[in-house]
Amino acid sequence: MSPRAIIVGAARSGSGKTSVAIGLMRALRRRGVAVAGAKSGPDYIDPAFHAEATGRPGVNLDSWAMPPALLGGLLGEQGADADMVVIESAMGLFDGVHHEQGRTGSAADLARRFGIPVLLVLDVSGQSQTAAAIAHGFATFDPAVTIAGVVLNQVASDRHEAQARAAIEQRGIRVFGAIRRNPEMALPERHLGLVQAREHAALEAFIEKLAMVIEASIDLDRIVEAASTWPADPLPPAAIAPPGQRIAIADDVAFAFLYPHLGRAWRDAGAELVRFSPLADEAPDPSCDACWLPGGYPELHGGALAAAARFREGLVRFAGTKPVHGECGGFMVLGRAIEDAEGKLHRMTGLLGHVTSFTRRKINLGYRRATLLADCAVGQAGQTVRGHEFHYSRVIEPGADEALCEIADAAGNSLGRSGGRRGLVTGAYFHAIATEPADGV
Repeated sequence: MSPRAIIVGAARSGSGKTSVAIGLMRALRRRGVAVAGAKSGPDYIDPAFHAEATGRPGVNLDSWAMPPALLGGLLGEQGADADMVVIESAMGLFDGVHHEQGRTGSAADLARRFGIPVLLVLDVSGQSQTAAAIAHGFATFDPAVTIAGVVLNQVASDRHEAQARAAIEQRGIRVFGAIRRNPEMALPERHLGLVQAREHAALEAFIEKLAMVIEASIDLDRIVEAASTWPADPLPPAAIAPPGQRIAIADDVAFAFLYPHLGRAWRDAGAELVRFSPLADEAPDPSCDACWLPGGYPELHGGALAAAARFREGLVRFAGTKPVHGECGGFMVLGRAIEDAEGKLHRMTGLLGHVTSFTRRKINLGYRRATLLADCAVGQAGQTVRGHEFHYSRVIEPGADEALCEIADAAGNSLGRSGGRRGLVTGAYFHAIATEPADGV
């Protein structure tokens, strides 16, 4: 039997769609449904919550950064042994970059391409009948995007629910349920979004609580009935080729942002992922033939990383003969020092010459096209890699290393040279998602 899918969307960030999506995933699982989760766009935190809720790996589905063949293959893989795939939208349902249709990065791209209906989460705080105007706008905005129905969120009372529900249903739009105001459903946040799943205290109890709220508030049978199947696509080769046969990967609360589809594809290609924890003062296994330092929150752990002499010395030895790549937080740690939020400077590995600061903050957020200037763990010189940048830290001392890449934004506007390379060591702020095919499609 083919799996079914539904997209949990909203009008904006902060509408409660993450809590609804996680609760829906677990509620379906509690019913015995084999459910898998996915996240539209480049958010690398939510898939870990999806994995906890479903007991299955999460995945990102990014219509801008991923070629269409990869996008379809990943969705097919996610649903291969599942009864239901719940896809959580990033931001608002139609929010993305100004680009060709189907390649904006929005969840609406997925709805159009695969014919997946949308469960619209409406935060109705401060409104009642006006919610019908919003729901009607979503239902008619794009004929190729099907709104299956609405879940009312932040409902204050029975009267509040009745007013909003009646107005929406008079427009011929189904209301699948209503969730009362409940501050206990909120997920804790920090400067890059949600606090990571691995840092959330009593996460299992929290997810169970969300599931019970969803079970009591939403008609699950109607949601399953509203979900649809989609045509399966074969999974193409890895989005980014494995950087080695045995890959040492930093993995702890300071280094956690490895996209799920990359790790899975590397394993499928026959590579072995050997994890180590810099915060526990562990060095990469010297028997590995490449080392990858993912992004994360090194700016919150500057003191512990500065004191991790075994990690630092082991990484320096490793880099003497084998490639090391760091992205975003990993790039910061490859530099000489990190300045934390209090202005204290912490020594880092010094494998590259830059210094970064979390004191003098400047948000950098957006899609990136990075054309590599040299062979590295991400790809070969001349290749273009699509990815994403999201950080508040900034380079305050650039050092004298050669740049790793030329970068541009999603619209093709040049942002100049970026990153650094010295010997076998490379790094940059952008998170690699997928190599762009030679034809750019």
